[in-house]
Amino acid sequence: MTVTKQDRLTYTKKAQEIVNQMSLEEKVNLMSGKMPFEQLMADIAKGHHYNWYPYPAGGNDRLGVPEMKFVDGPRGVVSGSSTCFPVSMSRGATFDKDLEERIGIAIGKEIRAHGGNLFGGVCINLPRNPGWGRSQEVYGEDSFHLGALGSALVKGVQEENVIACVKHYAFNSMENARFKVSVQADKRTEREVYLAHFKDCVDAGAASIMSAYNLYDGTYCGHSDYLLNQVLKEEWDFDGFVISDFIWGVKDTVEAANGGMDIEMCHTKFFGDNLVEAVKAGKVAEEKIDAAALRIVRTILAFTEADDKEYSKDLIGNKEHIALALEAAEKSMTLMQNNDQVLPFSKTETKKIAVIGKLGNKGNIGDHGSSRVFPDYIVTPLEGIKKLLPTAEVVFEDGSDLEKAKELAKSADAVIFVVGYSHDDEGEFINNPDGDGDALGDGDAGFGAGGDRRTSLGLHEDEIQLIQAVGPENKNSAVVLIGGNMIMIEEWKLDVSAILMAYYPGMEGGTALAKTLFGDVNPSGKLPFVLPTQEDHLPATDWDATEITYEYYHGYTKLEKEGVEPSLPFGFGLSYTSFDVSNASFHVEKDQIVATCEVENTGDMEGAEVVQLYVGYKNSKIDRPVKVLRGFERVNLSPGDKQEVTVTCPLEKIKWFNPDTNNWELEEMDYEVFIGTSSSNKDLVEGKISLIGVRN
Repeated sequence: MTVTKQDRLTYTKKAQEIVNQMSLEEKVNLMSGKMPFEQLMADIAKGHHYNWYPYPAGGNDRLGVPEMKFVDGPRGVVSGSSTCFPVSMSRGATFDKDLEERIGIAIGKEIRAHGGNLFGGVCINLPRNPGWGRSQEVYGEDSFHLGALGSALVKGVQEENVIACVKHYAFNSMENARFKVSVQADKRTEREVYLAHFKDCVDAGAASIMSAYNLYDGTYCGHSDYLLNQVLKEEWDFDGFVISDFIWGVKDTVEAANGGMDIEMCHTKFFGDNLVEAVKAGKVAEEKIDAAALRIVRTILAFTEADDKEYSKDLIGNKEHIALALEAAEKSMTLMQNNDQVLPFSKTETKKIAVIGKLGNKGNIGDHGSSRVFPDYIVTPLEGIKKLLPTAEVVFEDGSDLEKAKELAKSADAVIFVVGYSHDDEGEFINNPDGDGDALGDGDAGFGAGGDRRTSLGLHEDEIQLIQAVGPENKNSAVVLIGGNMIMIEEWKLDVSAILMAYYPGMEGGTALAKTLFGDVNPSGKLPFVLPTQEDHLPATDWDATEITYEYYHGYTKLEKEGVEPSLPFGFGLSYTSFDVSNASFHVEKDQIVATCEVENTGDMEGAEVVQLYVGYKNSKIDRPVKVLRGFERVNLSPGDKQEVTVTCPLEKIKWFNPDTNNWELEEMDYEVFIGTSSSNKDLVEGKISLIGVRN
């Protein structure tokens, strides 16, 4: 049973009756994290990692209100040892809403088995520049895509009576400067580009929101009356509660409480006694405390009383969940280049395999920050290949000796370069923003270095030299890219035959990679970002900025608006089979655009295609993108099979935000509509719909 917003609102009266019986101190206690910083550090010193067990907040034994018990994410359950799914960017490449909902269900079950009830892992910030260190935690660069997959995760998690918390609200897409940077954006950029996906998740029923560390328009997001009260709670009619990002997400008692913060996490520093005193001094109205308490009690009661299942620890990391992690990894593998159909390599004819590159024998599942999951095992690329081909000779070389690597490549039947990034290169970055002793340590128990990709969006120089020197020695060569977002390929793509983007593929990543390289799996992932030919085609970013303006255009919309051809378009991905899209038709029905086409598998291998719907604004009287993604559906087909696919888009999703009227408005005009297999016009069939005479 999924706890909907309507279900939660039925608990308003009961929650109000409970809150009415509480003292001021009891109400403020509901708003207080219970994980003292000293305890967190002591646990790490004992060898337990961050969030080893669910972190408690609030609760009231006297009146029967359970505690919140927070568990982080999003690549799985951070507590204990749990199933490690591919990172969100990897799952974004699947374009599979059903899969993401099933992952949410599995995560929800494991959280319940660990004793938690609040999942802080629906991360949907939009990467303005792919160098953002934590962009591996989100699904891609497109707001519509972020909203669709984030909503699917929300639904899945909440189906298991776990509160889904969506983060980090908002404008959080710089890592090293996240504690100090103030973001500016015009109103259209704010609403259409950076807030739209948050609203999608609220509309999908998300019951909690986490504020961001950074400032927006000069105000900390955790103190922002505009973001938390005016937009989220009033305009979007959000019924749940807001929690702060951990430890440093609240900077001032009065500002945060008046600004709409409901719970200070994960410890109490500015709320607690300080908040009680602020109320008594008249600096915070008790009505503010009452409103927060009502939201908290109503939400926790709705989820607790809907609970009708038992959750054994046996389901943590069980076969079903590991199979789901493998399915996600397989569906995410994105074939970017396959000259002369070198892939898949033959399992029968390939007797000697060279695995070259320092990441080839590394269990590489993502950064070492708050999203780190600790599975029982990790399958490395080398292990996956050896297991799949037990009779082949598989030789590993880290690539540090170019001459040795060349000789190995010459002697092999297939060469697999495994290159890219690890937690040392990108991820969550922890520093001490307050200078008050609150700082988390490095290392396996704590947080890794990570941070933004500050110097380059390409491979390390030694990896570029490795591919350039060794790739031409054997035409049966493939580069496997590991990383959390786009990686530049221009300098070396001509030196190898095939390129496969594997992202951070989770605990079964090596298995999925081997099965894909050798044809047991047909790659079906699609790039959830554009791949430019030059880094300066993307928005310039000062990663140390204290102030920065976010522009309306980024990613594929920026390149297309400026007439710049990318290396590979958004939504692109090759297959070992071929697909034909035909008989496209477009019409408007019941306040939505309906696009239909026939997709046929014209090759000789079963495979999946992602049918994508884009809407264009050529006739607009205002500045709008050339076109944007507004729908997608996956279809799986056997050779020779043909299937009709329908993709829909609510008219609400093609409106623009008019800053003069502060309203979303539908332009009365003819719109271009496109359906196909990537954002590139050559992969799309174009049509037209008329909305002249259709009113808002």
